[in-house]
Amino acid sequence: MQRLSTRGNDTRWLNATARLAARGRPTSRPNPAVGCLIVKDGTVVGRGWTRAGGRPHAEAAALEEAGDLAAGAIAYVTLEPCAHVSPRGPACADLLREAGVARVVVGSPDPDPRTAGEGVARLRDAGIKVDILPTPEVGDSLAGYLTRARLSRPFVTLKLAVSLDGQIATASGESQWITGEVARAHVHSRRAMHDAILVGGGTWRVDQPRLDVRLAGLEHQSPRRVLLSRGIAPDGVTVINTPSQIERLDEVQYLYVEGGAQTAGSFLAEDLVDRIELYRAPILIGKGRSALGDIGLESLADAHGRWTLTERRQLGSDSFEAYSRSRPEEN
Repeated sequence: MQRLSTRGNDTRWLNATARLAARGRPTSRPNPAVGCLIVKDGTVVGRGWTRAGGRPHAEAAALEEAGDLAAGAIAYVTLEPCAHVSPRGPACADLLREAGVARVVVGSPDPDPRTAGEGVARLRDAGIKVDILPTPEVGDSLAGYLTRARLSRPFVTLKLAVSLDGQIATASGESQWITGEVARAHVHSRRAMHDAILVGGGTWRVDQPRLDVRLAGLEHQSPRRVLLSRGIAPDGVTVINTPSQIERLDEVQYLYVEGGAQTAGSFLAEDLVDRIELYRAPILIGKGRSALGDIGLESLADAHGRWTLTERRQLGSDSFEAYSRSRPEEN
């Protein structure tokens, strides 16, 4: 499919659509969280995102809101409109065609073989102009779905909460709490955006974490609990024996890894971490317990060029930074 040069307005609308898509995470599973905006004469007349359980799709919701105003409008959608009819709903490419939109701007082709290229072809066959305009924001909004399609595993975020000197606990093992209330609330909001949350066996036995979401109104979005261990699975918990077995976590697009140090190190050693979310408290611990175990690094030169800072903010007295993994095949 054709890739067109970036256009300022199209990029702005697509990035807004990507932010809208976030409302669908993670409840849209097993479908990707997609966003759609219907724009006419510079005004949004319809907006939609993938709803809980995957239906309705973003395009269907946006077209329903737009009604007759969709005729002659531009549809911005983060993922190529689906081309397959499901018992749960019609193909979005057909809905857009029937609504009479004049143009569709797509942020990402769909790797699903039932649609790949067919959604765009069906629209073009109907005389609708279609532009493919990838943006980093759209890629980020579909990261779990695209990682599943490309690597057959979830998109993995590693969360670390450390002191200024990189410790996660005192020498005696005391770790609650390194960060303050604002940062901890932010962690719970991040948990709510993930399909599953994973800790190692040591953390499970020592800390007995609840691994849920404790923010008012979001309790129902507590992620599936996963334990990296060779022991027997506790009630309500999925056990995997090695980091590579995350590919077995059905319908998990976004995996949140919280620790401890050996678990974090093992995921990094196998290059399975796509994003690091680092919370840093303004305290010094000195002799304590490091945030990471062995990550398999043999040369300092190999440590450079792997991580790119993508986000930074202040959370009360603590700082937050997010880093994305830079992989040569993605450049």
